[in-house]
Amino acid sequence: MSTRNNPRNNLQLPQVRRAGQTSRRDPWWLQPSVVFVGLFLFIVYSTWAALQNEHYHFSGGGAGAKSEHRADYLSPFYAPVLLTDASNVEEADERGKAPPGMAWLGEKPGWWPWWIPFSPAFLILWAPGGFRLTCYYYRGAYYKAFWGDPPACAVGEPSFRGGNYRGEHSMPLILQNIHRYFMYLAVLFIFFLGYEAWRAMWFISPEGQKSFGIGMGTLVLTVNVILLGGYTFGCHSLRHVIGGVKDNLSKAPARKKCYDCVSCLNRQHMLWAWMSLIWVGFSDVYIRLVSMGVWTDFRIL
Repeated sequence: MSTRNNPRNNLQLPQVRRAGQTSRRDPWWLQPSVVFVGLFLFIVYSTWAALQNEHYHFSGGGAGAKSEHRADYLSPFYAPVLLTDASNVEEADERGKAPPGMAWLGEKPGWWPWWIPFSPAFLILWAPGGFRLTCYYYRGAYYKAFWGDPPACAVGEPSFRGGNYRGEHSMPLILQNIHRYFMYLAVLFIFFLGYEAWRAMWFISPEGQKSFGIGMGTLVLTVNVILLGGYTFGCHSLRHVIGGVKDNLSKAPARKKCYDCVSCLNRQHMLWAWMSLIWVGFSDVYIRLVSMGVWTDFRIL
């Protein structure tokens, strides 16, 4: 029996959809829209905060227990401080800058070009920023939200890429493969920020002695490290570095335990990514407003 005229055999090839064209009836546009707004606002704020070069450090009193003791909070956007343009402690306290003794390399060098804006943030933000930019989750998120690649599953893509689009197999997107090397730097920054959270637990008395204490800024910086650690140590590349090179992890118990820990964090990688992004921005906002005198740092202990 001939099947040439059988209607079930008259299959059509998938039709190319126009940009945004879909048969979906659910609000598919909601998630990419929220991602677009969230990432756009963070990029705008973090760029503005980095350009300010002031009110990123707070060294002063607060309210509540040990209110007479001076805190020492540093925004995660500026940690660690490599250079500062504050020439003395008084200027640093007044403008919320890091004093010369805090900067690893001291004061800004005299040969710094006048036409290049100076900010300690720009000296270090390229590392954690590059880690997020090349992150596997964020790549999928901003490809959809900013480029419409595609906007959502079964939704037509824009046609501006033309027929030469090759994904991440050619320039410039092939550079996304540098993510593993940014991951090494991001792990290092967790220890830098952990040290800043530790310093935020020690307050200086009027007599110049240090004593243990907890302020709201201490909690903000500590939570920041926890969330950033959950995001960083759940990285797909770290998971591969730990366990991807072994064919049988059961023969390496210690490596298997580490692999399971990274995998546990990796299962909620998107959640860690957004929580850490929001909180690192809030940490800068908190320290900035406290330094400006808009908010008062409440001392708990």
